[in-house]
Amino acid sequence: MQHQKPKRKRIEKLRRRYKLALLDTDTFEEKLSIKLTRLGVILLTLLLTLIFTVITIYLIAFTPLREYIPGYADVDLPSKMYALNRKADSLENAFKLKDQYINNLKSIINGDSIAINPSLITHGNINYDTISMGISREDSLLREEYEAQTKFNLYQNQTLNYSKVDLGNLNFFPPLTGIITRGFNPSLEHFGVDIVANESEAIRAIMDGIVIFSDWTLETGYVIGLQHKNNLISVYKHNSVLLKQQGTFVKAGDPISIVGESGELSTGPHLHLEIWYNTKPINPEEYISF
Repeated sequence: MQHQKPKRKRIEKLRRRYKLALLDTDTFEEKLSIKLTRLGVILLTLLLTLIFTVITIYLIAFTPLREYIPGYADVDLPSKMYALNRKADSLENAFKLKDQYINNLKSIINGDSIAINPSLITHGNINYDTISMGISREDSLLREEYEAQTKFNLYQNQTLNYSKVDLGNLNFFPPLTGIITRGFNPSLEHFGVDIVANESEAIRAIMDGIVIFSDWTLETGYVIGLQHKNNLISVYKHNSVLLKQQGTFVKAGDPISIVGESGELSTGPHLHLEIWYNTKPINPEEYISF
């Protein structure tokens, strides 16, 4: 009982009301009065402390004000460092070009052969995000006229035998996985198969080979052709992007283009694949599982 009395007295003191009044010093008139308790003052102090702590943490963590606090770095420091690194690389490349220019002048004066470092050749600052892959009407007409004048018909011999050819133990890598919507039909001059797949899917080389053609055509859009061993040629048409240039060596399974629907003869995103053996088209379905 003796221990409980001091506890009650402390609780009563915390709950006891006090009056805080503002008086006019001349007339002692009461201008403002507030009733407070010790418990209320303690709780209000803790609440204000918590609010100020949260505001301080927010300002330090999410606003530029933290730059003025010792130990915190500039928020723009990474971007500034990146810009400085680019300028340093540009200056280094410029100095190397000047050194190469001076060395080549000395070689010309001495009658020696000049040396060119391809890695130092610059093409300016190209913003690849603004490059448009659209084809103008004038470009299409020019290409159509050129193709009409230089057209080489591979199909003059209408008695070609399109039966299955024995290619021995050659293995073909599937260019992609999809659904065949139109098969091999030489009588209708459809010398390959149409395979529907996702528009962003990569097309891969069916065998090791050399890129012999990589360009845009009027009817079949972006086309890439590969020369393989044993007189085999594979052609991939209606691509949206060509990943390899003419003269590049590729291995079986290497990505060479992206599925698209380019060209006037395309009806949707798909791959038109042709395989030629000794100047004759063969049916890809007889050698590849799509």
